Amino acid sequence: MKQLLLLAFVFCLFAESKAQMTVNGVSVPAKLKTATTELNLNGAGVRKKAFFKVYVLSLYVKNKSKDAAAILKSNDEIAVRLQITSGVVNSENMEEAIREGFGKSLNGKVAPLQSKIDNFIEIFSKEAIKEGDIFTLNYVPGTGVKAYKNGKLLSTIEGEDFKKALFGIWLSDNPVDAGLKTALLNN
Repeated sequence: MKQLLLLAFVFCLFAESKAQMTVNGVSVPAKLKTATTELNLNGAGVRKKAFFKVYVLSLYVKNKSKDAAAILKSNDEIAVRLQITSGVVNSENMEEAIREGFGKSLNGKVAPLQSKIDNFIEIFSKEAIKEGDIFTLNYVPGTGVKAYKNGKLLSTIEGEDFKKALFGIWLSDNPVDAGLKTALLNN
C-alpha cells in the first residue's frame, strides 16, 4: 500500500511539473488560451544577443511538433509569447532586431511584405518597452497575426504570408538564434 501511495505521489509531482516550465526565471505556461482556442506549449527558450539574455520566447501550437517546416507551412492557429528579460531592450533595438529577423526569415526578400513589416514593427514603438513586458503574437487563420502587449491588442496584420515570415524569424532554415529554434522545437 505504501508503494502505491508513493507511486501516486510521484505521478502527481511529475504531472504538476509538466504544467509549466521555468526558463531564465520566467514561468512559461503549459497552455495559452486565445480568443478562439487553447494552444499547447511546444517549447521555450532564451534569445541571446551579445552578452545579454534579452527575452524568453515560448511557442504554442495545436499539436506539438519537432518539425519547424511543418509548423510554418500549417495554416493552423499558432502563437508565441515573448517576455522581455533585460533592461537593455528598448523600442529602437527591438525594431532593429525584428527587421534583422525578417531579413533572415525571408532571405533578404522583404520588399513584398515591407508595408506589413513596417505596420507590425510599430507595436514596439507605441509605448516604451520595459523588462517584464509580454508580447503575444497570435496567428488566427482567416484573420491574421494579432499582436498584444501585456494583454492589450495593438495590431492585426493580415495574411498567411506574413505569418510565415514572422514565425520564420525563429523557425526558418535561417533563424535569428539556432539555439532558440532548437528549444522551441523541444529538441
